Amino acid sequence: MPDAIRHLTLTNGLQLTLRHAPRLKRSAAAVRVHAGSHDAPPRWPGLAHFLEHLFFLGTTLFPLNDGLMRYVQTLGGQVNASTRERTTDFFLEVPTTALAGGLERLCQMLAEPDLGIERQRREREVIHAEFIAWSRNPEAQRQFSLLQEVSPYHPLSGFHAGNRHTLALQSPDFQQALRGFHQRFYQGGQMVLSLTGPQTLDELEQLGKLYGSQFASGEKVRQSPPPALSATARSMTFAHEALGDGAEQALDLLVTLLSDTRPGGWLATLRQRSWLQGFKAETLYAYAGQLLWHIELQLSASASADEANAMLQGWFGFIRQADSGQLNAEFALLQQSREQLASALELARRDSAGKPFSALDDNGLLALRALLDNLPWRNQGQWHLPETDVLSITELPAGRGSLPAALAVSNELPATRQFAAVYLRWCIKSPLRERLHGLLVQALKPLQERAERAGVQLHLDASGECWQLRASGLPAAVIRTVEQALAQLRNPDSWQVRPQPEPALIPIRALLKQLPDVLQPAKPEPLPSCVLDQLQLDGVWQHAPWHGLAVGLDDDGLQGLGAALQACPGNGSVPEQPRLWARRRWHHAEIAGSENALLLFCPLQTADEATGRLLAQLLQGPVYQRLRVELQLGYAVFSAFRQIEGINGLLFGVQSPHASHDEILDHLKHLLLEGVQLDPNARQALAAQFCEPNMVNAEVVEWAWQAHLATHSRELSDLRWSILQTQQSDLDDLLHACSNPDAAWLCLANAAPPDETWQQA
Repeated sequence: MPDAIRHLTLTNGLQLTLRHAPRLKRSAAAVRVHAGSHDAPPRWPGLAHFLEHLFFLGTTLFPLNDGLMRYVQTLGGQVNASTRERTTDFFLEVPTTALAGGLERLCQMLAEPDLGIERQRREREVIHAEFIAWSRNPEAQRQFSLLQEVSPYHPLSGFHAGNRHTLALQSPDFQQALRGFHQRFYQGGQMVLSLTGPQTLDELEQLGKLYGSQFASGEKVRQSPPPALSATARSMTFAHEALGDGAEQALDLLVTLLSDTRPGGWLATLRQRSWLQGFKAETLYAYAGQLLWHIELQLSASASADEANAMLQGWFGFIRQADSGQLNAEFALLQQSREQLASALELARRDSAGKPFSALDDNGLLALRALLDNLPWRNQGQWHLPETDVLSITELPAGRGSLPAALAVSNELPATRQFAAVYLRWCIKSPLRERLHGLLVQALKPLQERAERAGVQLHLDASGECWQLRASGLPAAVIRTVEQALAQLRNPDSWQVRPQPEPALIPIRALLKQLPDVLQPAKPEPLPSCVLDQLQLDGVWQHAPWHGLAVGLDDDGLQGLGAALQACPGNGSVPEQPRLWARRRWHHAEIAGSENALLLFCPLQTADEATGRLLAQLLQGPVYQRLRVELQLGYAVFSAFRQIEGINGLLFGVQSPHASHDEILDHLKHLLLEGVQLDPNARQALAAQFCEPNMVNAEVVEWAWQAHLATHSRELSDLRWSILQTQQSDLDDLLHACSNPDAAWLCLANAAPPDETWQQA
């Protein structure tokens, strides 16, 4: 059943977009303000971004401890904002019953922000920390250098992030500009509010009118038109002018075709020649008919960049001649599957931006023709459009088979949700596991790309001595994907190992990526010097014990999966309880980046999960208040409960441009020693998060998998009940255990341990 959508305009000029989607389990709100960094006075770079930050610091009606950020986090929701060149977006996703509270806080903080000078001073330091991290991030600098090639008269070539020097808080002119920007653009005529959820359209409309009316009345401001984009020096950066309405959707269709790696297309030809190592197409700028987009292409040493570019132009020539109606019809089917799997948050954001999951309309088709006419093309190469992929078939596979004993089945997610997940995990004792894992990841890449188009996320991860295959998405596609993935894992199509370029990560994200490996490390072994071949892979599979979990499949789906798993390599087993360490450990991570970054993981016993979750919820606000707001250690500060490799724990993370690792640790220790006070409302709200109808499907299946790894058979209802039974004494006891000097902490940092009390991990 398609979603029901309604559009209306309030008397204050606010555009309201409502979407009733019965399949959703959460609700979302998104506000798009048609003003961004390019609309700020050139004299004050970063003003728009700075204002976005100030909104979240609380208002008279909702101070920081009851503001939007704290409200949404307490409910286990999502909230964030983004300042772009000509737009600023604010968005949240919460349990359905909490949409009114979230929307009230969102609209109130945008309509009546507190711009007090003291909070401006504190937040400017956060902006400056962001600026330092941005200036040291290779990926950010790569994109900035791309934009420098645009016409020097276009604002894209300028600096708009803001820092301590451009945000002149002491200047009356700056203060006047800040308030003037808010008054001019944060009014009804300049804003779009979209609401999405399982509520009826009338219920959503009532909420939208009630809280959307808080904004001042106004008319749409004519934003200054940008100067022309110049031709760029790079061969795979493309600038377009005057494409008209629908230009971004037209580019979305083109990039969807371009990124298809099935036979017949440009990428498939590059891969067939063993040239392709990495590909990404990204939109750098889109406004008023202007488009700037770039293809990031990594080629092997033997490849010819000029020939690859000539082939791309040949493919552009082929697409110019293709039937646009046929292309659009295929795109419509893909958009339907994307919409079916989209979260409430993603739907709300696309609606507020005027980019729903749909085929191109007449304006979009005109924009597509103008886009193609503006691209370099030639008549060269043998191209064809790919056939319908078997992964896109919605009916379950015809094969039937019994499930292996090593596969457990969870009933936490009803099959009626039309979302399934299959996890398979092997223990690989061979010292060749790292090299073989890299090879198998490459072999799975084409299937992974096809699966994503069919609504399935496919990953082969490595952690310690384990390989883990995960497929999640539409049930029929998941089963077929698992079947084809197992075939590739047993007999990969290619044995050429090509190192894949890793994206540059800021230090705290690099640490998070390493954390699973550090929690359950593999024993170091000498690496054999040999050529990888099928015989060695067969030997590894022959001795690999495995177990797995299926979630969200009905009886027919389980029988189809049973048939697919007949080809599962290895020997069926059961999961082993995760190993915990006895004393504090420190792992020095050699990662890029000059800022100090640290993760502190405090492991908890399985029986302490409920208390640990509530403790983490109650600590979240104080940690943010102390470390980010008061001490201003940096913009990357967080605390949470995490389940990793079946191990429960409290996780704290800080990245700071000025605080040392010792100082960060001391601040965290003091926070733990201060304790928390039990809040019955927070306890009730946390327990409500673990009711399946309130949880995102992906969260349900991940919880079930972590419970499987932890080897406990508790259900979500047990966790919910345990949270409600948690008392102040339970919190105190757990805090005492965590803050004890002998606690088995794990510290992962980009530095050596501060003293000998830490065991090297």
